[in-house]
Amino acid sequence: MAKPSKKQEKWLTADAKRLLEAVAAIRNKKEAGMFLRDLLTENELMEFANRWKVARMLARKVPYLEIAEQTGMSSTTIARIKKWVAVGRGGYRLMIKRLGTK
Repeated sequence: MAKPSKKQEKWLTADAKRLLEAVAAIRNKKEAGMFLRDLLTENELMEFANRWKVARMLARKVPYLEIAEQTGMSSTTIARIKKWVAVGRGGYRLMIKRLGTK
């Protein structure tokens, strides 16, 4: 896969880099929960949790209809997540490999 150009990396601002440093400094699940709950609203956390669930279900080859029924996500969102699992930066694949699909 070709390396993204600087233009494609416009999301990686100085502030985004500092956020990544903060995430990388998290030492355990308790700290992760504390930080994410302060950083995000409950709805945002639920949205991200659902996206992660969709990615894991896709890795298990669960049909779209079943994923939609279990998560409430639209087929468009599921397709977008499938695209990022397949051809994204590799983050979903890395975490699925590291943590599994349960």
